[in-house]
Amino acid sequence: MKLNLTKPIVFFDLETTGIDTAKDRIVEISYIKVMPNGNEESKNLRINPGVHIPEAATAVHGISDDDVKDCPYFKDVAEDIAADMQGCDLAGFNSNHFDVPMLVEEFIRAGVHFPTEGKRFVDVQNIYHKLERRTLIAAYKFYCDKNLEDAHSALADTRATYEVLQSQLDFYKDENGEPLLKNDIDFLAEYSRLNNNIDFAGRIIYNDNKTPVFNFGKYKGQPVTDVLKRDPGYYSWIMNGDFAENTKQVLTKLRLQSLNR
Repeated sequence: MKLNLTKPIVFFDLETTGIDTAKDRIVEISYIKVMPNGNEESKNLRINPGVHIPEAATAVHGISDDDVKDCPYFKDVAEDIAADMQGCDLAGFNSNHFDVPMLVEEFIRAGVHFPTEGKRFVDVQNIYHKLERRTLIAAYKFYCDKNLEDAHSALADTRATYEVLQSQLDFYKDENGEPLLKNDIDFLAEYSRLNNNIDFAGRIIYNDNKTPVFNFGKYKGQPVTDVLKRDPGYYSWIMNGDFAENTKQVLTKLRLQSLNR
C-alpha cells in the first residue's frame, strides 16, 4: 500500500563503529526521501568517523578504516543532511532506539542545529515486534516474500524497511477486512513508539501523568524536578558522566524550567 503522506518522510539507516550512541560514530548513512506524491530521492554516504572502526563492527557491515579514509567527516556533510531532512518525518528499523539518537548526537557534535520539534518518528521494527517479533531479514521475507540481499548494507536495509512498512499496511486487517494499521504518519509514529521519551536515548520519559521522570538508575520513575531538588549533585554527575549530549541538553532544559518557576 502506498503511504498516505501529508509531508515528506525520510527512511534512513546507519552503519556505525558500535552501538553506544554517546561514544560511537557513523560510518555510513543511507536515506530515501519519499514525497507525498510518491516521488523518491535517495542518497548513500560513507563517512570517515575519525576513529578506528573496530573489527567486530567491520564484520557486521563490511566497512573498514581503508574504505572511509578518503571520505568526508560527518561535520563536512551535516548541513547538507540536515537540509535534506528539513520539514520531514523520519522512519527506520529500530530507529527510535538507535538510529535517531545516534544521528542527533552526530549533529550536536558537528555543531549543526537539527530541529526535531514537529517531526514524527515511525519505527518499523516496533510495529513488527508488536505484531510478529522478528528481525529485518525475517520481516522482509515475511511481508515482502523476498530475500534480503546485502543485509547490513545501509542502503539495502533502508530500502527493505521502506518496503516492509508499505506491506504492513496491506497485511493486517480487522475482522471486517478493514486495515488494522491506519495509513497515517501520526498513527504510525504513535503505534511504533514504545516509551514516551523526552530525550532520544530514553533516559528521561513522561510518566502517565505527563510528568518528566528518570528512566534509569536509583531514581528511576521519580520526577526529575523532585530529584534535582533533593539531590542537586545528581545533575552534575550526569553532566560529567558518559551520557548522550542530547540527554544532557534535555536535563538542563528541565532544570532551568524548574528554577524559573
